[in-house]
Amino acid sequence: MRRSVLILGGYGNFGKRIAEGLTASKVSVIIAGRNREKAEALKNELPPGLSQAAYCDISQNLDEQLTELKPLVVINTCGPFQGSDYSVAETCIRHRSNYIDLADGRSFVAGISSLDAHAKHAGTAVVSGASTVPGLSSAVIEHFKGEFSEISHLKYGISPGQQAERGLATTQAVLSYVGKRLKPFPSIKKPVYGWQDIYSQEYPQLGRRWMANCDIPDFDLLPERYRIGTMQFSAGLELSVLHLGLWGLSWLVRAGLPLGLQRFAVPLLGMSNLFNSLGSAEGGMHMIMSGTDHAGNSHTRRWFIVAKNGDGPHIPTIPAIILARQLIRREAAHVGATPCLGMITLSAYLNELAKYNIETITE
Repeated sequence: MRRSVLILGGYGNFGKRIAEGLTASKVSVIIAGRNREKAEALKNELPPGLSQAAYCDISQNLDEQLTELKPLVVINTCGPFQGSDYSVAETCIRHRSNYIDLADGRSFVAGISSLDAHAKHAGTAVVSGASTVPGLSSAVIEHFKGEFSEISHLKYGISPGQQAERGLATTQAVLSYVGKRLKPFPSIKKPVYGWQDIYSQEYPQLGRRWMANCDIPDFDLLPERYRIGTMQFSAGLELSVLHLGLWGLSWLVRAGLPLGLQRFAVPLLGMSNLFNSLGSAEGGMHMIMSGTDHAGNSHTRRWFIVAKNGDGPHIPTIPAIILARQLIRREAAHVGATPCLGMITLSAYLNELAKYNIETITE
């Protein structure tokens, strides 16, 4: 019987946390990536008998590895997903392995339903965006939507701590759209540009953090599902010098300079790490929903999640952990391809986070 979870990029920033979370639940994992030594090193840190290491390059030998390893579930953490195709998911479907990814690429996640018929024919689950957005963001809306007859505006964002571990793929993803006009979305009419429209957001316990526009799948998914009038999503860097510096670069890109920022992801990430001693390991996410309650009165719900001691990077991994565990234990009946929209309840999400230095505040 196939009982293992193959984690592509298994020793990376998110992959290693997923491996830790699954083995803590007695789920067997296969740590896979292009560096066998790193995979072996992580394997040796995990509970004995619940993990193995494998060399896997998704562009070269994924098909062979799925034939050999026969995982029931594959979790893909190999970003950035902006501009990626569905070849990994399609290979998993051919092998009848359930597929989950942590993609934040807008078109990638929103378009995953194009594989729905193929996945259903194979009897497999294909879930994209099993991460903070839209995994957690939709869970929060599902939890509070009963308070509203209409959600007219949703304003939300994420601000990680400077000392929290950052992955190269996330850096590449953000740099891919800094200063560029984002694809229009249903809930807004004016042009929106990456890392612009900056504002300062007050967080409980953290103080104020700068925020700026980011491109996420939610823009194409949430307005239709929850009938949201307008939306604004932003992300921020804890240190003003870094946040405003990237904002300045966004204006150069918007002016038409061919900077190709994504090519400089490695040195820019390295440079940002030089400032770690000036920041903290504390980050947060805010969601502010405004609209009308069922009595016709104006109503606003403010929800925050605050992570300390560098525990913030665990937050994006939770949907993949929960879904993989359900599939391994045959607790999930879902078949077909879909974004991770409303698939995880907020209570289940927070229950997984209870062991970390993470708390929520509702106002």
